[in-house]
Amino acid sequence: MPDRRRRATVSFQAIPRERGFFDLLERAADGVVAAARELRALVEDFQRADEYRGRIQELEHQGDELTHQVMALLDTTFVVPVDRHDIHQLASSLDDVLDAIEAVADLLVLYRIGEPIPQFRQQADVLSAAAKAVSRVVHGLRSMRTMERSWVDIIRLERDGDHVYRRAVAALYSGDYKAMDVLKWKDILKNMEQAIDRCQDIANTVESIALKYA
Repeated sequence: MPDRRRRATVSFQAIPRERGFFDLLERAADGVVAAARELRALVEDFQRADEYRGRIQELEHQGDELTHQVMALLDTTFVVPVDRHDIHQLASSLDDVLDAIEAVADLLVLYRIGEPIPQFRQQADVLSAAAKAVSRVVHGLRSMRTMERSWVDIIRLERDGDHVYRRAVAALYSGDYKAMDVLKWKDILKNMEQAIDRCQDIANTVESIALKYA
């Protein structure tokens, strides 16, 4: 059985300039997958929510550093592999996903949530699947191949996430929950929805890149 006390990390290495953008973006995408995985594990083990939050915060800090490195490389590189705006947008969206996941984990602890509502579990499943699809499309940028299926998957998952969010809000207003719990869960669910929405932004950016360089 794997040791749950492992540190959630994304490795950093010296990166040659000619392939630096792809390496940095791929590592950022890997960080999104890792954070979504930690959040999914938190859902199944709420008693250790603070521990999972710590690992997610660590991944979010690493994501900030990767984003900083991408922006610095943009400022110091004359010829870039794809459009500068697209690289900037992609790095920013990956960072936004991590920020939203970190916010969810933080709120779960700060609000002292005891157990997740069913729709939150469903959202966590959607986010986990979307994160994996994001990783596939970002890793596909080097060759500009095998990306279309993944960005279509992300768009489908974003629609699924919208449906789950609306059902969750309807359930919260059903009268089965206390008013304070309704407010807490709406805040948490909205951040989850934002994380999934940013995954679609990534899919849209990658599709734009693929069309430009096809």
